[in-house]
Amino acid sequence: MLLANENIPLKTCEELKSEGIDILSVREIAPGAPDEEVIRIANEGERILITFDKDFGKLVFRQKVMVKGVILLRIPPISSSMISENIKKLLLRKDIKFEGHFTVVEVDKIRSIPLRTP
Repeated sequence: MLLANENIPLKTCEELKSEGIDILSVREIAPGAPDEEVIRIANEGERILITFDKDFGKLVFRQKVMVKGVILLRIPPISSSMISENIKKLLLRKDIKFEGHFTVVEVDKIRSIPLRTP
């Protein structure tokens, strides 16, 4: 379901996997991959990209790069455990649709912007 960009700690991914969440890390499968390659990997695996990198917004909205979905974390990355707890809580929300959306997660709000479809 999820593809974690390199800026998501491996420990966070391991914690989420131990909770039964389907997540792969770019660090494990394509370390150092450019953003366009990360999106290609997400699309091929039909995964939603989760990242701290705002550059994916430029790719998706300005360059019109297609992607299944993006979750952009704009929360302070205090610890890997704190990040994984926030992601777990986010994924439990039934009122947010991640597929086909660019979701921005901030400390005090969540915005979900529909993506254009092919």
